[in-house]
Order: sequence, then C-alpha cells, then structure tokens
Amino acid sequence: MGVDIGELFHKEPCSYTDFSGKIIAIDAHNVLHQFLSSIRQRDGTPLKDANGNITSHLSGLLYRTANLVEARIRPVYVFDGVPHPLKARTLAERRERKEQAERAWKEALEKGDIEKARSKAQQTSRVTKEIIHQSKELLAALGIPFVQAQSEGEAQASYMVKKGEAYAVGSQDFDCLLFGTPLLIRNLTSSGKRKLPNKKAYVDVNPEIIKLEPDLKTLDITREQLIDMAILIGTDFNEGVKGLGPKKSYQLIKKTKDLEHAIPTMNQTILPTSSEIAEIRNLFLKPTNTDDYCLSWSKPDNNKVLRILCDEHQFSRERIEPILEKFIVLETIQKQKNLFEF
Repeated sequence: MGVDIGELFHKEPCSYTDFSGKIIAIDAHNVLHQFLSSIRQRDGTPLKDANGNITSHLSGLLYRTANLVEARIRPVYVFDGVPHPLKARTLAERRERKEQAERAWKEALEKGDIEKARSKAQQTSRVTKEIIHQSKELLAALGIPFVQAQSEGEAQASYMVKKGEAYAVGSQDFDCLLFGTPLLIRNLTSSGKRKLPNKKAYVDVNPEIIKLEPDLKTLDITREQLIDMAILIGTDFNEGVKGLGPKKSYQLIKKTKDLEHAIPTMNQTILPTSSEIAEIRNLFLKPTNTDDYCLSWSKPDNNKVLRILCDEHQFSRERIEPILEKFIVLETIQKQKNLFEF
C-alpha cells in the first residue's frame, strides 16, 4: 500500500506505555486489511461464523483495540471515503493481484501445499462495504470513536495529528508522511510474531515510530521534495518512473531540487506531465478533509457487543466477556479528559 519510502526513515523502537493517555488516529482500512490477511486458519481460510460470514476483522478489532485501551491509549479509527479518480489504476491492479492470488490459493489447496495456500490466501483480503459497516457497528458498541474521511483515510488521520487533536497516526502506510503527519506509528496493531515469506522462520514485530521533521532535516529535503521523490518512485495516484527507487529518486531530487528540473535530465519515454505533477502534489499537500467528527470514548454497551459477536456471529461468551472488562478504563479516561479540558 502506498509508496515505499520506508528505507529512508529512521524507525525508533517504542512500546504501548509510550502512548499512555495519547489519542492515536488509526488508519482503519490499513488495519482491517491486516486483520483479514493475518487472522486465518492454517490453510488460509479466514475466520467465519456458522453462516459462512467472515469474522476475522471483528476478532482483530476486538482483541487489538482491547490491548490498546488496556494500555490507556485512546484509539480513533479513520475510514476511507471516496477514492480519487487517479487511484483507479492502482485499485484495478490490486483487484487483479487478488484474483491471481485466489487462483493460486485454490491450486495450492488441491495439491495439499498448506504453507503456500496460506501465503497466497493472505493476499486475497478485501475490505467490503459490509465489513466496514460491521466494523463501525462494533466500534460504536465498544465505545470507540471513528471518523469517516471524505477521501483518503491517511490524509484525514494526518490532518487530525497536524491539528493537535491526535498524537500520531497508526498505520503501516508511509503515505501518511507524504500527507504530513508529524508522527507515524507502525506495527501498533500487529505487534507479536510474524512469519517470514516463504520461510519456516518468525521475527518479532514491535511498534516503531517515525518522526517526519527530524528525518527531513537529516535527509536535508523538504516535504515538497519528498513528495516529488514519491512521484518518481510511483504512488497510488501515478505509475512512477521505471528503475527509480527510494535511493535513486532521493539522489536525483537532491541534485536537481524538484521534478521540473529532474525530468529534463531523464532518458525515459514515460514521464509524468506538468499537469499530473501539479495534481498529485496537490493531493498530498491540500487533501480534502473534514472537521465533522466528535472524539469521545465511553464504556462499552456489553449487551450490544455480545449480541453482535455472540448472537450474530457465534463468538464464545466465555472468551468475550473477560475482554470487555479491559474497556472499563474508557469511562475513566473520558472523565479525565473532560476534567482536563474544563
């Protein structure tokens, strides 16, 4: 997802305790994809209820959000709105990759290659309208606020941090840096053990924070130049220039200062036009955001949560009820917030 500029940035290890009392704006679509991809059975089949409905996202939201709240973190989930027309190519490519992965998943299952099957299955996750609706319904029942972005969720979350209404964005997507979030927390909802691709080995995954301004200062570039680099590499809104990765694009922009001076030096047949450059820059620098939201946390409606998870989707009450106890702290956190504001 997004542009791969991560190798240019310093990633500082951190933990949940570093964010106690902080509001974290979480990129909802990003984490839902994580849950749908990783919370699966051994052969890659997602968790399902008795009616065959996928429940991986509900399980992920419940357990991971409970861990955040228990650490006194105040999460707010930010959902994508209408994608920009320039994103159509990227979305079409993603659909095609998912369809190819589904075919490979079925072939691996037929051959009895369970490890390959799971690997391919993880690439088939889709965040549907129904999954979004169910996620919002569960969050509301848990007392967790969510924000509906007008367009890109990463842009809205970054906007909230820049306004000072949230401490950081929680996402795996480096696009948040292009949208200008001062702080980006990665692995916030996916810490633990992660299997290495095509290997029988696991690595520890822990939260890490990226601080935009100090890194830009170290790189000796501006955010505008970072966006120009991203356009050369390729973003969700453009294809990029063949053969240019993070390091080469960085060296080129450092030397030429901007795309207008970089492009004439390049021997390429397909290059972004001046109008495309202007539009993509504008998408990152002046995205469409909303101020129509309310950040308020409350204790969960246990009966509603149990109805959603246990009555409708056959989750075990014996497992859910203890988890709900972790959310009791929300009421205390909200009272403290109101007192502080008063």
